[in-house]
Amino acid sequence: KLDDDTFARTVAEADVPVLFELILELASYEKLSDAIVGDAETLRRSLFEERAAEALVLEAADGTAIGYAVFFTSFSTFECRSGIWLEDVYVRPEHRRGGIGRAVIAHLAALAQERGHVRLEWCALDWNEPAISFYEGLGARRLDEWRIFRLERDGISRLVERPA
Repeated sequence: KLDDDTFARTVAEADVPVLFELILELASYEKLSDAIVGDAETLRRSLFEERAAEALVLEAADGTAIGYAVFFTSFSTFECRSGIWLEDVYVRPEHRRGGIGRAVIAHLAALAQERGHVRLEWCALDWNEPAISFYEGLGARRLDEWRIFRLERDGISRLVERPA
């Protein structure tokens, strides 16, 4: 339970269609709808067969899905310990500013502590000032000295085909 009116629970397979719908909403908000290449079935396999990540669905008291969080275990070589990487946290706009986002991150912090993790990390788009301000208000430290790099499918294939 996140507050009097909002609950977080582990996603069940039956929740995958609504979880994917929420992911599409986040992609639209972030102006990244064109980047969506997965689908609900791929999401289902990733969460429930491959166990590649975990997810929470956020629900109003009436059972309506109002958001989600997707996270997975990360690892710090400097700490020699595991952490949690929060891939997404999303709350539908009409439910924001009521403490739900803070409660979700506090829930994940408690989960990290319970599991013996040493970090809870995530990233935010550089233009998303409301999110950045929110995260800084939680006490999160912005790591400006780090840059994220990514190889996607084509880049991975090119590197595998021509490693040297």
